[in-house]
Amino acid sequence: METWAEEVPKIVWAYHTTPQSTTKETPFSLVYGSDAMILVEIQKSSPRFQNFVAKESNEERRVNLDLLDVVREEARIKAKALKRKVENKHKSKLKPRQFQVVDFVMRKAHPYQLENKLSPKWIGPFRVIEVLWNGA
Repeated sequence: METWAEEVPKIVWAYHTTPQSTTKETPFSLVYGSDAMILVEIQKSSPRFQNFVAKESNEERRVNLDLLDVVREEARIKAKALKRKVENKHKSKLKPRQFQVVDFVMRKAHPYQLENKLSPKWIGPFRVIEVLWNGA
């Protein structure tokens, strides 16, 4: 039986060779300019492995390296667009609240403040002593 330490390199390799949801690219391809050939493709004699021609591969590699900056920029734009989409969705669910100096408020408890799963999730009340920017 393998220990978790022996499994870590396999997990990291799987992560680096899997397309990410934000960029639709693999981290390996964003660094090296081409997709990695995983062990299963080599062991099972996949078409990609069987049809390998070194000369054509070198030419394709040069083209991929020339286009690497463009691919990275597209990935950056996709990641930024997704981040903006998630941010807008989060902002749409927020309810604006205005506090006054005399108000009482509750604060969400940190996990270390909870004794068990039945502990109150909020602590307080606290009196507002100063109103800051943006509803704080």
